Amino acid sequence: MELIDYKKTKIVAIWLYICCFTVFCMAIIGAITRLTDSGLSMVEWRPLMGALPPMHEDEWNRVFNIYKETPQFQEINSDMLLPEFKKIFFWEWIHRLWGRMIGVIYVVPFLLFLSIKRIPSVYLPSFFGFLIIGCGQGLMGWYMVKSGLVDMPEVSHYRLAAHLGLALLLQALLFNMALKLSVQPSREYALLSPLYKPIRRSMFLVSLTLFWGVMVAGLDAGMIYNSFPMMGKYPWPEEALDMMPLWSNFFENHATVQFCHRVLAILTAISVLSLVIQSFNFQKNSRLSKLFKALAIVVILQVGLGVMTLLTKIDIYLAVMHQGGAMVLLALLIWAWHEVPHTNYSLDK
Repeated sequence: MELIDYKKTKIVAIWLYICCFTVFCMAIIGAITRLTDSGLSMVEWRPLMGALPPMHEDEWNRVFNIYKETPQFQEINSDMLLPEFKKIFFWEWIHRLWGRMIGVIYVVPFLLFLSIKRIPSVYLPSFFGFLIIGCGQGLMGWYMVKSGLVDMPEVSHYRLAAHLGLALLLQALLFNMALKLSVQPSREYALLSPLYKPIRRSMFLVSLTLFWGVMVAGLDAGMIYNSFPMMGKYPWPEEALDMMPLWSNFFENHATVQFCHRVLAILTAISVLSLVIQSFNFQKNSRLSKLFKALAIVVILQVGLGVMTLLTKIDIYLAVMHQGGAMVLLALLIWAWHEVPHTNYSLDK
């Protein structure tokens, strides 16, 4: 394994942290776009010329007339006027513009660092992989939008999950690489070995909870059973297994999808809090102590935000904070994962 000169790679890590922040902002903008039903307002895909919004009234009328041909306008927004259209157009336009900005923020410094050989050669394939995932995420975004321009006035929740999933994967990989290039393992590294499996389990549960959270958003499943912990008469929905085949309930049945998200969120909170309690036996380092305390605070806030989002029938501000909180929680777990050895260490070594 190539030794890392942290002094040389620090600037690269700072750039990656900036990239992580831009991806985080992209997901937040995407959440607002989704919650305001703005995602289908831009019917055309113009990677270059589409960076500019309509600059005069004739152009606005042209894009508005194209939108009038979509199922969303004809079935939901048939009484919409041009001023209202401009509002939803803004969010989808800023969402796509931010995606282009991320491309520039990544590609230009990447080529510079590549030319001056600041990126450790062992990690070069990963950096090219980040570029491929970023491009794929953009293509998946358009593929998602297309699903709502044909027959249905809503995008496919499967494609929405894939679109956000790629963004989360990209942020996780960028953050993990930034940590590798800037944060040296603590002196307690070997002693933290028992925390590896609990951290990995928590990361897995957070990822599953995020996936079903996206499914809830895509199906508008958060608009039913706006109570907690009960879902009608019971803590589970009576219609949980109404669809056939049975497996489809977990992906198509609105009530069951919401129930899955609830259960996974509770399991995630239990897993993370158990991890934090277990960590007290192994870490004394100030940095690690703050990290695990932050994990406890964020997961408790995240559960609270989830419940409040549900009770308010998806208040847009709470819903956006809830999605952002999930991304912060995943990032903290990745940091914790970075701090522990990925192989079995003997404590007497």
